[in-house]
Amino acid sequence: MGESVSMTASDRRPQGLCVLGSTGSIGTNTLDVVARHPGRFEVLALAGGRRVDELLAQCLQWKPRWAMMPGEVQAAQLRQAVREAGLRTEVLSGEQALCDIASHPDIDIVMGAIVGAAGLPPCLAAARAGKRLLLANKEALVVGGALFMQAVRDGGGTLLPIDSEHSAIFQCLPEDSSTWAQRIDHIVLTASGGPFRQRDPATFADITPDQACAHPNWVMGRKISVDSATMMNKALEVIEAHWLFDLAPDRIKVVLHPQSIIHSMVVCRDRSVLAQLGTPDMRVPIAYGLSWPERIESGADLLDFTQLSSLTFNEPCDRRYPGLKLAWQALKAPAGATCVLNAANEIAVEAFLQGQIRFDQIHAVNEGTLSSVAVADGDAASVDGLLALDARARSVARAQIDRCGTVAVAQTSGTIAQQ
Repeated sequence: MGESVSMTASDRRPQGLCVLGSTGSIGTNTLDVVARHPGRFEVLALAGGRRVDELLAQCLQWKPRWAMMPGEVQAAQLRQAVREAGLRTEVLSGEQALCDIASHPDIDIVMGAIVGAAGLPPCLAAARAGKRLLLANKEALVVGGALFMQAVRDGGGTLLPIDSEHSAIFQCLPEDSSTWAQRIDHIVLTASGGPFRQRDPATFADITPDQACAHPNWVMGRKISVDSATMMNKALEVIEAHWLFDLAPDRIKVVLHPQSIIHSMVVCRDRSVLAQLGTPDMRVPIAYGLSWPERIESGADLLDFTQLSSLTFNEPCDRRYPGLKLAWQALKAPAGATCVLNAANEIAVEAFLQGQIRFDQIHAVNEGTLSSVAVADGDAASVDGLLALDARARSVARAQIDRCGTVAVAQTSGTIAQQ
């Protein structure tokens, strides 16, 4: 996914770093790794979400040249706080600012960790500018697909996956990507199964947002945690793997591995199986992406094999994780269907977190939207086309949510009437 460059410590200048999504879990872990290697990286740009206080604290620590917020209201608040703190950080807002900074000549590395389709434009800008792009935003590939990969090729930069599963696959493959097709039979993405791996699916209607966000192994944001509970995160990762490794959908498998020790596997044509193991800590793939092809200290705990009682694997249950099969369904549909699926899931998860639908209705919204939105030729050929398709899918998903809410009210009313 790019050419490696080896430098001695004396030859190396600090690498200019832009962290998109700096206040999220990936962003804070990235800065934790960077702090362990003073002089190797220079934090030039930080882009946060809506949490002004957290981004201000990062600005006070790192003193970046630029800080970015999605909206001007938050940007104005941060701008005032930065000024009062005596910092020279320039505070910007809006999508165009993200794209401009991600493609700025002084930026060498871009960590793409903005959650959702909103991360596509700045990641595309970084790819086109030939940056080293560390992609934690799986939605950029799920939405952008062929368009995104073409931007990486045209820009001549380096694309490195940060999802633990895709980083594991990448670490098991030779650097020469032209040999992958001849070596690989298929790949296996592992999944923890989330917090409801052993819960009776008949009780899923009672699951609360806090329960869905309590992941047993990983520390993640609320949206990603819900995706892990439904295994929609794995569906999106199947789509991401299809584009990253240029593999047909039927050459991508998923198994449940509750211990989250084996992060994914490559099954070679000679039936050898290559696996990457480690403690469940996102700083490992982050450190690998920052330093590739070298390896640097991540801060993660060392894996102690003597403390491993067992490593288990199971097939995912369709009844427990009905959304997983939508990955292959979308990949076999016309280009743009994966964009529809991602948009529906973002809307459905947000509706669940806000109490508008039940946990078990997330799949109904996703499936209903995917089957209802017609994808036309050319929808996936440009960013504007994809964003228009994304908007259409979100509108249909909201209509699906309204219907789910009506059904839920009717069911509740019926129960009360029966009592």
